[in-house]
Amino acid sequence: MRKIKAFIERGHDGSYGVYTDLNEDKLTYGISGGGKTTKDAIADFYGGYADMKAYYQEEGKPFEEVEFEFCYDVASFLNYYSKVLTLSGLERLTGVNQRQLGHYASGHRRPRPAMVKKIEAALHTFSKDIGQVKFSA
Repeated sequence: MRKIKAFIERGHDGSYGVYTDLNEDKLTYGISGGGKTTKDAIADFYGGYADMKAYYQEEGKPFEEVEFEFCYDVASFLNYYSKVLTLSGLERLTGVNQRQLGHYASGHRRPRPAMVKKIEAALHTFSKDIGQVKFSA
């Protein structure tokens, strides 16, 4: 099954949106979703996917089922995970100044592609480290 990127972005009003890029993925249908939280937006997105699948079946058209890979923009990620990851902690993980991370989170500045890769790589390294944690009873 083909994997399709679904982009998660935070709006100026604080809500979240999820969408696919038809030009990039070359699907015959588009899907979007929205909500107050990322979880709400993803649930709405999957609801749209189910609706589109049902529509194609009703019309007798072939429907390409796909898997989704959710991609955050940096501002959306920082805002969504701000209750779990502090800017101070992210600074220690990524080496990016808290103030700069705050600018990214607020949307006042957008990180350059190299900075996005640096933040992403640091988070992936952290997730691998955390994934290896074992506790003794």
